[in-house]
Amino acid sequence: MLYFSVPLGKLVRRVTRLRGGGSAFPGLVVEKIDPGFMQRTLSTLPLGVAVVSGTNGKTTTTKMVVELLESQGLKVFTNRTGSNFTRGVAAALLGDVDWRGRLNADIAVLELDEAHAVHFVNRVPPRYSLLLNVLRDQLDRFGEIDKTAQLLQHIAAKTTGTVVLNREDPRVARIAETLNGPEVRYFGLHDSLLTTFPNDDDLRAGPGSPVPDLPPKPHADVVLRRVGADDADFEYDGATVTTGMKLRGVYNIFNAAAALVLARCVAGNGTTGTDHGGLLKALSEVAPAFGRGESLVVDGKPLDLVLVKNPSGFRLGLKSFPAGGYATMIAINDNYADGRDMSWLWDVEFDSLRDGGVDQVSGSRAYDMALRLQYDEVAVGSVNPEIVPALAAFIEGATDKPKRIFCTYTAMLAIRRELSKITTVEVVS
Repeated sequence: MLYFSVPLGKLVRRVTRLRGGGSAFPGLVVEKIDPGFMQRTLSTLPLGVAVVSGTNGKTTTTKMVVELLESQGLKVFTNRTGSNFTRGVAAALLGDVDWRGRLNADIAVLELDEAHAVHFVNRVPPRYSLLLNVLRDQLDRFGEIDKTAQLLQHIAAKTTGTVVLNREDPRVARIAETLNGPEVRYFGLHDSLLTTFPNDDDLRAGPGSPVPDLPPKPHADVVLRRVGADDADFEYDGATVTTGMKLRGVYNIFNAAAALVLARCVAGNGTTGTDHGGLLKALSEVAPAFGRGESLVVDGKPLDLVLVKNPSGFRLGLKSFPAGGYATMIAINDNYADGRDMSWLWDVEFDSLRDGGVDQVSGSRAYDMALRLQYDEVAVGSVNPEIVPALAAFIEGATDKPKRIFCTYTAMLAIRRELSKITTVEVVS
């Protein structure tokens, strides 16, 4: 049966794609008939596996790490579909291995959902792990944030080489105290940026709360010092460098510091050393991952898609993408992939939308969102839970303006499907 698992998996993948089915289904099939497929395939990689996990920013950070490592001449396998469960990794492998199950790559860089990463690392211990943050996100799935921190700690404990941690997130930084084997590296922020990136405790405490005594911060290998309109300053190796950035959103720029730390660790273990100029050039050319600040063109005007899924992400999205001069739509779903508990919307301040208002509110929780906007005195043009007609009305009603849509994950997928009928949308296969 093992001999036929890869050809059969590839056949299922081809049929599934032709019928427009889910990208992870072939991975589920191959896991059932050949449970050792993923471990056996990934164990052949010379530089092993790097896992990227955390509440916010996994997709874009993984994309950055991949492109940075490719700039160093490395062949990188990754789960580009964004399906961050183990079956999604297996499905992505089916697309890259040959008919004998051989993978032509130096390293795998994998985005993994916090809970499913635990199952993955039990089967495939990573050489590297990058742990971004712990924020309230889909609490109906993962429980309280301390439980999420425990999931990330398990990933770190299974890591055999280097663990990269967010120095500014106390729950992530404390993971270092529990580790014995792996080397620990950090990414961090200059003090002037700390208020821009509140951790979950900061969000819950609110302004004016007493500041607890904290231990001295560890040294960070890469520190984000400044975020400009289209560039940023990073400090490492005792110097500060400036690089242009195509990425938009202050949260993406912070995660660029994380990507730099991991890429420098991996490239330093390679055979050719690290080309620092090449890393910065590659970083300057990284475009947003789909739906994460992605900019499309509709009627000759830009239309930005901004993924939101928790208070911190929505707050930073509103700060990163000012409403002035834009028509705005918000689409909030509460499907499983979005998280069922949408009470976090009340932890976001929408004052910045007050001047221009919101043209359309849509999604299965459209009326909850509209009520939340009403409390912040934000005018709403129309409320329609059905995304397709709401999107059509939004585009038709603002032909002379650039547009921006803040949306949860499944709403974003639905919106991209509709937009693909009228404009060029990146196809993620």
